[in-house]
Amino acid sequence: MYEALGLGTERAVLIGIMLALGVAGIAALFAGLFWSRKFRLPYSAEVAFVALLVGLLIYGDTTSTRTYRAYEALFPQEGDMGVGDEPPPGTFAKEVRVLAFQWGFIFFDGDKALRNVVQVPPGERVLFQLGASDVIHGFNVPAASITAELEPGETYYLWLRAPDKPGRYLIQCLNYCGLGHAQMKAWLVVAEEGEEAGDEEA
Repeated sequence: MYEALGLGTERAVLIGIMLALGVAGIAALFAGLFWSRKFRLPYSAEVAFVALLVGLLIYGDTTSTRTYRAYEALFPQEGDMGVGDEPPPGTFAKEVRVLAFQWGFIFFDGDKALRNVVQVPPGERVLFQLGASDVIHGFNVPAASITAELEPGETYYLWLRAPDKPGRYLIQCLNYCGLGHAQMKAWLVVAEEGEEAGDEEA
């Protein structure tokens, strides 16, 4: 779960298989159009190909469901997570100001400004103060199933309790914000203070 919702081993294998099948399918289509009848595959080969696709579909679905359930277990849902115009009552182990821009995030963490990465302590409540500098952006943590929509000039708050297990969790923009939208990603790094976060200073 280190590369949360990224290209883990199972997903990379599935993507590789699907690309190979796509190329094979296109090759088979052209072969069917231009080969003479005596070289055409038997009906049983078509049935086997469809069975293979169904098997891959089932495998992909069970893998995705298992991964999603594991992420759900990492982030507590009840009372420790939310989005609003005002911060919730209570204390937070860390408060981070976030500025979204085309196409990235800057995290103001104490006296540091970090681009596309923020480190939080395991198991602690964290408050994000969110803003956008140019167009409407989204701030989404897929593993936690939480999203905030950010309008320029407005301030929003998102809070959550970090997982007890150290790791990296994807943050992404969900609102189309221009040509670089697909690359607008960041990392929520769960690690103890002083441990290497792999951060990149802005």
